[in-house]
Amino acid sequence: MSSRHNDLSWRVGGPQGSGVDTAARMFSYACAFGGLYVLGRREYYSNIMGRHSYYDVRVSAAQQPTSHRETVDMLVSFEAETLARHTTSTVAGGVVIYNVKDEDIPFERITFLDRRLREDLASYLREQELPPTTAGLLEDARRRGVQTFAFPYDEIIQALAQKLDVHKSVAQRTLNTIAVAVSVGMLEYDPECLVKALEKIFSGREKIVRLNVTAAELTYEYVREQFDFEHFAFRLSVNNQGKRMVVLNGNQASALGKLAGGLSFQTYYPISPATDESVYLEGHHTFPLRTGGTGSVVVVQTEDELSAITMAAGAALTGARSSTATSGPGFSLMVEALGWTGINEVPLVVTDYQRGSPSTGMPTRTEQGDLLFAVRAGHGEFPRIVLASGDVVETFHDAAQAFNYAERYQVPVIHLLDKNLASTTVTVPPAELEVEGIKIERGELYISTTQNGQDPFPRFQPTETGVSPRPVLGQPGTLHWYTGGEHTVYGRVTEDPVVREQQMEKRMRKLEVIAREIPVEEKFRVYGDADAPLTVMSWGSNKGAILEALELLAADGIAARLVQVRLLWPFPSDELRPYLESASPLVVAECNYSGQFARLLRECTGRACDYLIVKYNGRPMSGQALREALKQIHAGRAEHRIVLRNPYE
Repeated sequence: MSSRHNDLSWRVGGPQGSGVDTAARMFSYACAFGGLYVLGRREYYSNIMGRHSYYDVRVSAAQQPTSHRETVDMLVSFEAETLARHTTSTVAGGVVIYNVKDEDIPFERITFLDRRLREDLASYLREQELPPTTAGLLEDARRRGVQTFAFPYDEIIQALAQKLDVHKSVAQRTLNTIAVAVSVGMLEYDPECLVKALEKIFSGREKIVRLNVTAAELTYEYVREQFDFEHFAFRLSVNNQGKRMVVLNGNQASALGKLAGGLSFQTYYPISPATDESVYLEGHHTFPLRTGGTGSVVVVQTEDELSAITMAAGAALTGARSSTATSGPGFSLMVEALGWTGINEVPLVVTDYQRGSPSTGMPTRTEQGDLLFAVRAGHGEFPRIVLASGDVVETFHDAAQAFNYAERYQVPVIHLLDKNLASTTVTVPPAELEVEGIKIERGELYISTTQNGQDPFPRFQPTETGVSPRPVLGQPGTLHWYTGGEHTVYGRVTEDPVVREQQMEKRMRKLEVIAREIPVEEKFRVYGDADAPLTVMSWGSNKGAILEALELLAADGIAARLVQVRLLWPFPSDELRPYLESASPLVVAECNYSGQFARLLRECTGRACDYLIVKYNGRPMSGQALREALKQIHAGRAEHRIVLRNPYE
């Protein structure tokens, strides 16, 4: 096989708590220090220790990867379960690196290997006349053209303990570093980049840095002396090492975007996968400002989700830019209070990280199941804005812009993210996170000029736009009431039919104004061949996979375009109409069972999609899988509904 240079799909696996995430960070940082673009994808079970987790890292020198690959070029393992789960996904010409002691383990002895997977693998190996063991999988891999290398982790750990005169249990902590160093050595990548990564990750802890650097050096030496990888097809090399990059994931991008947008108060009740955003804010509750001085944010962990949203709403009434972050089950509990913010026109941001559903569902797996819920949440009718980000950079900018929408129109804004975005790590040029272009718009914020007086203030005065001057709590001369009932212009409870009509019409007029005022480029964007009839319409984190699929289709001579909708409510029906009329065929792709976006599209425009591509196993779509589905559609050989499946994810 011809060599592939600076284009790699790398996967590391192991039990949760064994350092899989740290290993992926090491590898990602090492690549980024060498000027390479990186995309990381984290998959893990919803328990703390023991169950299997794995981390994919795609590396490229040419451009930023936008999607993970379902196939793997280099698989690195330090326990048997990783071999069982992922060896079949390794491509011909690729390599599997495994712990020598895991060379021949029967599937029955792998504690957490799911019965369904164990039986599927055993059946597959029977067809190849191979035993249901890791040895059988390794032999199958070799028959498929995959190189396999048994690595003596224990031998390196023992040598490290002797060299540094530390206990073996201390040396054992470098297991993840050793796994990364084997990879770096076989890829013939600059080892200094890994040293920089270790110094970054363990900054300020010199003994730990020395321990891990020494482990890496011993590993390099073993790989050079003992492994024959001349025919290994993949190599990495430094590419413009001086290029500055930011490495961040969706949780961090949302947190940073909120800070750039003026966030001063955030609440949360711990829930996966939203918690990491608030924890990141807690870790950066004070921060330097570009203009000098120090900024700060208050982050409060509340006793439950009801407290989280009501406390955030109260802070918003005082003039703070306020938000709460949660996931589907938590958002469900917030719905009554969401209605309260709607009738009282409170500018509040709710960040909803969608996850596997319903009920507890799959807390650490991805889904796009909250779209229709976000649009409808709450009994009755009140205006809200629902927006969805497609990638990490969009997440940053949308998190900041959400506050402008909330305060400009005095409505709750629901920012839809998902677990896939939350745990996707990418390299981003600093210019794409530039804050100078972010403007803070407070809307019709009323500033009192009187120092006394208790005359009632017409907080809910009807206007042409539905937006009334908004005083913050505590200003003299702005006495008004906030209740959960229908109210007069002063906020006093009323059931007068004429006043009810006036207030209902006042609030709902905002949707017309929002639809008219928000620029088209903030509602949706078109990618690929803008004139191509083959049209994929989607939303949220599917964007990256679809963009890669479009590139792969173009290489096959098939032109296609993506219409990525970012503003889901109010739905941009009129602006989308020309694309709907010229789409032939119209394909909708989303990560839920029923095609929620397709249903919303048909409801708001009357246009049904010709094909629906869905995935709902808790894992994100890939460009590879979408390419195959779209090729079937283009050839006229596809069913109306296509389910993307991969039993080995």
